[in-house]
Amino acid sequence: MDEQIAQLTGKDNKKERSAKSKEASELKAAPQYVDACKVVKGSEPRNGFFVKSSTAAAAKKESPDAKAPPSEPPTSLEKKEKEEKKAKKTESAGLSPAEKKELEQLKKDIVERKAQLKGEGLSGGQQNKDPQVVEWVKRMTELKEKEDPGSTQQADKKKDAKKKSSAPLSSEEQKELDSLRGEIDVYKHRLKTEFGYSAKDIKNDEDLLDMEKRLAALEKRLG
Repeated sequence: MDEQIAQLTGKDNKKERSAKSKEASELKAAPQYVDACKVVKGSEPRNGFFVKSSTAAAAKKESPDAKAPPSEPPTSLEKKEKEEKKAKKTESAGLSPAEKKELEQLKKDIVERKAQLKGEGLSGGQQNKDPQVVEWVKRMTELKEKEDPGSTQQADKKKDAKKKSSAPLSSEEQKELDSLRGEIDVYKHRLKTEFGYSAKDIKNDEDLLDMEKRLAALEKRLG
């Protein structure tokens, strides 16, 4: 509009120029125009215009946090991981008919080979070191592990546990025992206060049961 006014020169355009100037002044004094200038300069609008868009943007920024799902207890996440591992083991478990037949044959072959070696005067330890027996046992272990994942590892752990069950506690185990006692109390308190577990839920919590089982084993050796 200012450009139009500038073009209206001379006496003939005086009347029209005055009218346009008055119209421009009224427009610049209008609340909406004033607020528009404020917004362009980065200031807060005085008359309440052009506020809606910024408020909506702020609301959009806040909405994700407002709808954020509550965090899951750490025990729930650990249980999910355990379940996933079990599922993977189940998928890969099982022997084919040919492998089952091979496993049964290996058991027979090992028994027969040891009987033969015994007849030759070899002791049990010497029989186990026989190259043929070692090879068959290795293959048999592989098949057993495939048939029931983790079974051979559990057997080894049981042997180790038997050896350690009567041995006195080491300094590290004594520290573990002291630490476990405190951790169990803190963990129970967290389950109750932070995650709202009932007494029954706390009693059946898998992680708590594992800690208590370990504590009982250490205390048993402590006497």
